[in-house]
Amino acid sequence: MQRRSICLVLLLCIIAGLSINTYSSEVIDPKHGNLDVDSKIVWYDAKLLGVEGKGWLDTGSDYDRLPLKAKEVVNEDVWELGHCSAGLQVCFASDAETLQVRWTLTDRNLAMPHMPATGVSGIDLYARDKTGKLRFCANGVPTDTSTTVSFTLPESNEYVLYLPLYNGVKRLEIGIPKATKLSRLDRPSVSRAMVVYGTSITQGACASRPGMAATSIVGRELDVPVINLGFSGSGKMEKELAELLSELDPAIYVLDCLWNMSPEWVSERVEPFINTLGEARPTTPILLVEDSNFKNIPSEKGDILREIYTKLKAQGDENLYLLSNTGMLGEDADGTVDGCHPNDLGMARQASAFIECLEPILKKQKLNKPDTGNGK
Repeated sequence: MQRRSICLVLLLCIIAGLSINTYSSEVIDPKHGNLDVDSKIVWYDAKLLGVEGKGWLDTGSDYDRLPLKAKEVVNEDVWELGHCSAGLQVCFASDAETLQVRWTLTDRNLAMPHMPATGVSGIDLYARDKTGKLRFCANGVPTDTSTTVSFTLPESNEYVLYLPLYNGVKRLEIGIPKATKLSRLDRPSVSRAMVVYGTSITQGACASRPGMAATSIVGRELDVPVINLGFSGSGKMEKELAELLSELDPAIYVLDCLWNMSPEWVSERVEPFINTLGEARPTTPILLVEDSNFKNIPSEKGDILREIYTKLKAQGDENLYLLSNTGMLGEDADGTVDGCHPNDLGMARQASAFIECLEPILKKQKLNKPDTGNGK
């Protein structure tokens, strides 16, 4: 009966033109878990499930965003921010009705004055529904550097844990009842991912929870993996970052750095940054993003960016795109916490602008560059 119901849902979705992701799964052998003292819960290290959202595997911690070699080439601020788990996810399947998650953080500062602990250090659980959409289930609220929370699971063939935006993760474990199963999903490769390089806004300031960061919303709505390389106060387009990003082979590069750059830096660094990426990945689209502003007023830096874009397009660069800041945060002043960093409303508005721009580019790129397997 259950199999018949699943087939009916699939048929209805095909008729309606909807897409449902179905990934092959591999059940984790319970011998790889640890039985709790009461012998009711088996705890699994989340590393067994894989960590999505990483561009490199050779990182110091499984929940770092930069490779170890970057320590010798990027500035100290970028390196330290690379320990934040912004954009990282753990995806899995389970037949359990309840689930526990415990995670240990690297920093005792759970919150910031303008951003709550639920976003800085919390985790979000999402589940894919029968229409194929990932839906929010609950937030795991951090209470200390080590926290354990319980979730009730809706029936689903895919669950996603979004990790903290402004804290690092030392250890992450998932606990399920002894008689139930936890499965690793066969996920899309990095070649289908968006690489988003930018500022604190890209990193997720000031979303109330990880799933509400603009990059998280875009990833869900467009159904693409996202590699979040936002570095608070430090998205400055240094050549070292261009060289690191050029090692990746994504579906698209998104460059959103103007808030951290002076007009002089925009003039000096943007074109060489684009050229470095273009030389390494000549067929990969690059999207330049103007600095978001709820006043919708082009900035001096935005004008310079447009001049560079116009120049390169005139030279025949067919893979270069530009996203205007007009309307990105809405027509009112309610989309930010401080005139710069989006709140949840601003994140949702920004994500909508990104989605409208990215969707046709990614569709075109998918035709030219089909997914060829699992990640790097």
